[in-house]
Amino acid sequence: MKSARTALLSLCSTLVLGVWLWSAISPVSRQDWLLENLLVFALVALLLITRRRLVLSSVSYGLLSLFLVLHLYGSHYTYSETPFGFWLSEQLELERNHYDRLVHFAFGLLLTYPLHELLQKNARVSGLWLMPLCLATVMALSSLYEQMEMLAALVVAPDLGTAFLGTQGDEWDAQKDAALAILGALLALLLIRLLNRPSCH
Repeated sequence: MKSARTALLSLCSTLVLGVWLWSAISPVSRQDWLLENLLVFALVALLLITRRRLVLSSVSYGLLSLFLVLHLYGSHYTYSETPFGFWLSEQLELERNHYDRLVHFAFGLLLTYPLHELLQKNARVSGLWLMPLCLATVMALSSLYEQMEMLAALVVAPDLGTAFLGTQGDEWDAQKDAALAILGALLALLLIRLLNRPSCH
């Protein structure tokens, strides 16, 4: 079991590293790519620092890896110019590139299970508090990210504000992004509840 988990972690690490290297080769905007990758550097550093104390399951590492891959794809093209986003907009007859919305939804959907696991196993949270606390944490992290995104655009590279924030002219962009993260978290919590429901005999 341990060898299988180690193999999966190696696979996830290789996948994320490979996509990161691809994203670093001639991105649409090098400065925007660097700003977007601050999140990647912070998350990977956190996982490395806490890997012995906060051991996650293979499922959690897989979900985190998938989120990083989605984010790295967006960082290569800038979120508002991703080919997949344009294709999706064309198929659904949407007015803008919605790849950023997809990743914010994925933030809630993919990161809720690792949060649930951390709170349950490491913080010893259980019972009626567990799921509301998971949701509140996703809401807080989503709000924190929007604030950090704004500060990074203002302080680090004011000239990249539009490209980095990816508002595409929508004044309610931050609120919609946060709402989608919450929606993703609610869906993840529903799936966790359904999968953990005791079977009836």
